[in-house]
Amino acid sequence: EWYGYHFPELIKIVGDNYTYCRLAKLIGNRRELGEERLAALEELLMDSAKAQAVLEASRSSMGMDISPIDLINIESFSSRVISLSEYRKGLQEYLRSKMSQVAPSLSALIGEVVGARLISHAGSLTNLAKYPASTVQILGAEKALFRALKTRGNTPKYGLIFHSTFIGRAAAKNKGRISRYLANKCTIASRIDCFSEVPTSVFGDKLREQVEERLAFYETGEPPRKNLDVMKEAVVEAREVVAEVRRKQEKKEKKRKKREKRRLEALAAGAEAMEDAELETQENETEPKKKKKKKKQEPEPELEAASEPEENGLEEEEEEEPQPKKKRKAGTETVELDKKKKKKKAAKEAED
Repeated sequence: EWYGYHFPELIKIVGDNYTYCRLAKLIGNRRELGEERLAALEELLMDSAKAQAVLEASRSSMGMDISPIDLINIESFSSRVISLSEYRKGLQEYLRSKMSQVAPSLSALIGEVVGARLISHAGSLTNLAKYPASTVQILGAEKALFRALKTRGNTPKYGLIFHSTFIGRAAAKNKGRISRYLANKCTIASRIDCFSEVPTSVFGDKLREQVEERLAFYETGEPPRKNLDVMKEAVVEAREVVAEVRRKQEKKEKKRKKREKRRLEALAAGAEAMEDAELETQENETEPKKKKKKKKQEPEPELEAASEPEENGLEEEEEEEPQPKKKRKAGTETVELDKKKKKKKAAKEAED
């Protein structure tokens, strides 16, 4: 409505709120919309004719101008609406997947949303399975029921199951009858879902067909099939489906075991490789120490080589080895002292 003052023709082309908000965020000021944005419009609308119509309408629009501040607020508001719509879609997908696991027959019969509301109101699927059909029929209309009992008026014909499409399609005089019949089938579906080992939607589909036949019977008078015949068909189909599901589960289990085995083998191989690497590093660390010890012990062969000539009788070489310089000096000093002493002795003898 706010953006409609600026571009009133857009709501006539695009009626969906989510798409309208995305378009409003993309277009912004309609005066700035040109041919270069046509590809983006086609991508958003998934329709080239609609994108061309939006472009032409923006050129000949009778809307008023918009201020930049209003445009900023409209863009932020539209982005919030878009995020909420996407969140709602995500919740619907989650509800659909969850109901197909928990209560497939009930969701196939009455829909995911109504089935989830019934389970929520009852407290659990087990509680819903324990309820009789008369309780399921007025589940969610307790206030109206107690008010009717207090005032002795007419009791309600339906509660939460009113949101099902079957009651909306039935004529006014048949709404109570079809709601009673639908509640009966809902109790059967909930009990099948609650107590079956492998839940399937086969029974829910068959029960839905029965409700459709009952609607046709109320309108045209065509007699529906008997419940016994329908349930026999459903049991045969359910056995086949359960067998197929179990085969798939066995295959998945085998694949999972194989993956687990491969993972364990890979972990064991990795552990062995780590141990080998650690051993190599330890060996590399110890090798340099051994080399250092060998270097320290290298002079020993020289000593051995020097001792070998002694053993061969070459002792004379040691005598001819030159003395160190200090020893030579000491020897010359002693010779000079002896000479001086001799001179002194000779002088004393001459005096005597």
